Amino acid sequence: MILSRVKQVYTYLFCKYDEKNNLLVREILNSEEFEIFNKMSRYEKIHSFNLLKLILKNEILRNNKDYQKLALLHDCGKKNFSLFKRIKKVLVGDKELENHPNLSYKKLKNINLNVGILAKHHHDKYYDENMKIFQQLDDK
Repeated sequence: MILSRVKQVYTYLFCKYDEKNNLLVREILNSEEFEIFNKMSRYEKIHSFNLLKLILKNEILRNNKDYQKLALLHDCGKKNFSLFKRIKKVLVGDKELENHPNLSYKKLKNINLNVGILAKHHHDKYYDENMKIFQQLDDK
């Protein structure tokens, strides 16, 4: 767990999102979904694209279009939060950051209801077996 947190900080501070990734992203998302993805922060795009790559390698989820889209859009309810706010959330909690699944749902529900519902529940324990796999990959 600590190693994944160190990796997150490194990614937040030093990694750049490669716009070439959008070739694959556009194959998966429709234009309205892509518009939401494109407005996400640099860090969230990097995280989401890396999660998509894990989904595409997973035998159970790789052919599930909703989970491919979820990988890219699950955190669209997060604003461009500072590193300090993200660390605060991990250490003591942060109501605004913890509400991001609901905000993601609100952004997605009129564009893709299925993905919106999945985004709303992407941190819920015991949602279903596919979500459990998604959560394990999201935590890497």
